[in-house]
Amino acid sequence: MVTERKIIDVWMQHPFLDFVNHPMFESLRRWTRMDKVTDEIPPEFTIASMDQAHVQKGLICAWWGPQGPLIHNDKVASLVERFPDRLVGIASVNLFKPMEAIRELRRCVNELGFKGLRIVQWFWNLPPTDRRYYPLYAECIELDVPVCLQVGHTGPLCPSEPGRPIPYIDEVALEFPELRIVCGHIGYPWTTEMIAVATKHPNVFIDTSAYTAKRYPPELVNYLNSHGRNKVLFGTNYPMLTAARCLEAFDELKLDEEVKELFLYSNAQRIFKLD
Repeated sequence: MVTERKIIDVWMQHPFLDFVNHPMFESLRRWTRMDKVTDEIPPEFTIASMDQAHVQKGLICAWWGPQGPLIHNDKVASLVERFPDRLVGIASVNLFKPMEAIRELRRCVNELGFKGLRIVQWFWNLPPTDRRYYPLYAECIELDVPVCLQVGHTGPLCPSEPGRPIPYIDEVALEFPELRIVCGHIGYPWTTEMIAVATKHPNVFIDTSAYTAKRYPPELVNYLNSHGRNKVLFGTNYPMLTAARCLEAFDELKLDEEVKELFLYSNAQRIFKLD
């Protein structure tokens, strides 16, 4: 367990009632033995979860899908406003309305102070090479914020194909070399592909959300402890997993002190340009 180090969690969402109880998360609730929530959870609950693992900052995201927002950007902004020293907003927008999406992303970054854009590809069943993403990639470059994508299979019962690192992340990185791309959920079962893409492209990074330290694949630990020390970021996918649970076996990874600091804090601070 980590108690003294600085920590940034790069993938969180507050457990708003409509979000955590959504039918598409039934498989995740079954895996994690999480019951449906009956009462709204106060933001202090999320902050307390961060405190339990000594997480200084959480990048807390909105969710938007084909049916509209599951967590609206303004809801995220209200959380950040209450806890500005602890929470950082990550935007989400409507892929099917490109100009509306660009204007909303600009508003989130320029007016609300958000530090990135999250698009969960399986929610749209569209790979990240689809034309609908490209105006947003260009806008992320202009706004100097990362795009956060999902890689690997899907926990919800949705197609996993949009989460393949090769060809999709590889092709996006080739076409947008200035775009910082943070790939969440480590890419399993294509983790070796994800490592290859992150190694190939200076602008591609991996975050460990949705996995506890004891479940990190050996190839990811080896990468993290060697030439990938500047390329991997800590994340949880809270509330699916808490930071405390993710870090239970962290010291068993036997990372050197520099790698621990980069992984838990400095890589996220640099890539998201946090104060």
